[in-house]
Amino acid sequence: MKLAKNIQNIAKRVLINESEALNNIANYIDDQFEECVEAIYNSKGRVVITGIGKSAIVASKIVATLNSTGTPSLFMHAADAIHGDLGMIQDNDIVICISKSGNTPEIKVLVPLIKRTNCKLVGLVSNVDSYLGQQADYVLNATIADEACPNSLAPTTSTTAHMAMGDALAVCLMELKSFTSEDFAKYHPGGALGKQLYLKVDDIISHNEVPIVQHDAGFKETILEISSKRLGATAVLKNDELIGIVTDGDLRRGIEKGIDLDKVVAEQIMSVNPKQVEKGDFAVKALNVMQQNNISQVIVMDGNKVAGFVHLHDLLKEGII
Repeated sequence: MKLAKNIQNIAKRVLINESEALNNIANYIDDQFEECVEAIYNSKGRVVITGIGKSAIVASKIVATLNSTGTPSLFMHAADAIHGDLGMIQDNDIVICISKSGNTPEIKVLVPLIKRTNCKLVGLVSNVDSYLGQQADYVLNATIADEACPNSLAPTTSTTAHMAMGDALAVCLMELKSFTSEDFAKYHPGGALGKQLYLKVDDIISHNEVPIVQHDAGFKETILEISSKRLGATAVLKNDELIGIVTDGDLRRGIEKGIDLDKVVAEQIMSVNPKQVEKGDFAVKALNVMQQNNISQVIVMDGNKVAGFVHLHDLLKEGII
């Protein structure tokens, strides 16, 4: 049965509300935001982020983003902080307190305790005139017009705005630190993402034999080399230099053309200018070369010498794809 309310329109209204809010808070990026980023960048301590309710969940996400991008961070629940967890704050830390209203009872209890430490307090708020907004050393303004909730009560647009402000903070710090993909890999060694960032072709070719024939190798010798090394291709050398590649496809096409199998040599059926990567390149580069050229293997070079092959199956096995 069709519901009376138009679900698609409701969903679109929510997304438009939140996207407009993000456009608006871009106008609130000011000198205080810049000073906050610089304070974190220059700090010898950690970033401790706190909040309560939905703000606590947002705080956990921002902590995770900062940690994974090179800024050591801790999550501290605002309610637990006043029952012992305040001890996790050390001198020179920077504390970011997230609150939509900036006036919740827990925040009013917590802020004076933080102010007694040798730490700077950052308020990520949607009400800059609030208690937190007035007490913070730096204010990150995430003011919104209203929530996407029809009663403008449930934290929806506000939490999106706070999370986006945290992302802006993290990316600014990444750029200040010149945080590279290699740095990112240090914190993400697991899974396909990690392997894309650290696995190199050197790690793969050691498991494969190196199929090679000379330019004047006969058809039978060539096909046996391809078959025995199980990579679907062989490099073709002349005077120890790579001049081409013979693949399963080259063999089939040669047979279809009616070549004389007793007289043909590798040089006559090979493909010239074979696709290559260098030893030391990331495995994901080999994958990109294969995808761009619709091929299943790529030759790995060590200078002018053939060092090995990487096959698409190798990348599948490693979880790169």
